[in-house]
Amino acid sequence: MATMDNVAVVVRALSILAVVCGAAHAKRPAGGAAPGTTGHPATFDVVELGATADGKTDSTKAVQDAWEAACGMAGEPTVLIPEGEFLTGPLNFTGPCKGHVTVQLDGTLLGSNDLPKYNQGNWIEILKVDNVVVNGSGTIDGQGADVWSDNYTVLPNSLVLDFVNNGTVSGIKLVNAKFFHINVYKSTGITIKNVTITAVADSPNTDGVHIGDSTDITVANSSIGTGDDCISIGPGSDHIAVQGISCGPGQGISIGCLGRFKDEQDVTDVTVRDCVIHNTTNGVRIKSYEDVLSPITASKVVFENIRMEGVANPVIVDQKYCPEKTCIDKKGNNTVTIKDVTFRNITGTSSTPEAVSLLCSDQLPCSGMELLDVNVEYAGNDNKTMAVCANAQGTSKGSLEALACL
Repeated sequence: MATMDNVAVVVRALSILAVVCGAAHAKRPAGGAAPGTTGHPATFDVVELGATADGKTDSTKAVQDAWEAACGMAGEPTVLIPEGEFLTGPLNFTGPCKGHVTVQLDGTLLGSNDLPKYNQGNWIEILKVDNVVVNGSGTIDGQGADVWSDNYTVLPNSLVLDFVNNGTVSGIKLVNAKFFHINVYKSTGITIKNVTITAVADSPNTDGVHIGDSTDITVANSSIGTGDDCISIGPGSDHIAVQGISCGPGQGISIGCLGRFKDEQDVTDVTVRDCVIHNTTNGVRIKSYEDVLSPITASKVVFENIRMEGVANPVIVDQKYCPEKTCIDKKGNNTVTIKDVTFRNITGTSSTPEAVSLLCSDQLPCSGMELLDVNVEYAGNDNKTMAVCANAQGTSKGSLEALACL
């Protein structure tokens, strides 16, 4: 049975469509647009639906109305957010839709800092939509700097793709998310390309792109610098391609955390290549908790053609990751398997002597590890480049002698 909220959403969408379609049959000059559209019957301009481009007036309803009208139309409708600044609270871009919707972002969306509005949810959530595009030259500004220091339990992610099939995010900028900038969950066939993601180096939990429980995801040709991972690849990720990323500041490109929650799914077939990582606390990393609730495996992972520039931990596997220090006094029950991982053609400089750290579990040692042409040198004056390895099994070839610890 439909809830009253669902009925209200449907009624509102139908009323918008009725205005647009009704006006399409009204007498108007040739080539004119229906109310709420610009230049084409399938383009829904948020300004013509009531949005105000002053950065102060709440434009949530107008943007939401534009989505619902576009989602209810067959073909290839567009939601147009033109130049200007538009303040909004939570936006629920929910499907399924009748056609293939494009959100054309040419202006700036500003995320409201009235946190109770989000009800511990997300800011812009695309949910259960197939064949969706978010593109343009505009900006998604989470305005996170005003709330990072608040003791608020859950902060909203900026742009979330949940249960999306065949989606593209391209061209846009994302800045100062309250939490993650882009979060991909339970989705398939997603491409994120040519985006710029920026937050200051000390901003908390502002991952650039987080991927979890998703398949066939590509992140390419983008510049990402935040206070946390540039890209984080979580449990349940399969067939992930990361390419052409400039990463820094932040915590590098990571697989994990693994083993934090019960019933996590494996991570497999991940390739990270042709990237530059600069001035980060980590380079390429796999991290798992020491206390693990259920078995999980990370395998078939390749990091190749990566340039490090002043990175603190350029190559790191950490199976005793415990940022909250909750497992420090525990014995540890590790059931995370890490195997078949290749580090190939990793070059550049490390800001610490430990250019390679492979810290694997004594209960389940890492296996099938390869260090191929890993030549990262400590940038200090004493030339004490070194590797620290424990319980890591595999082969080294073509790497600095000091790093050939397998």
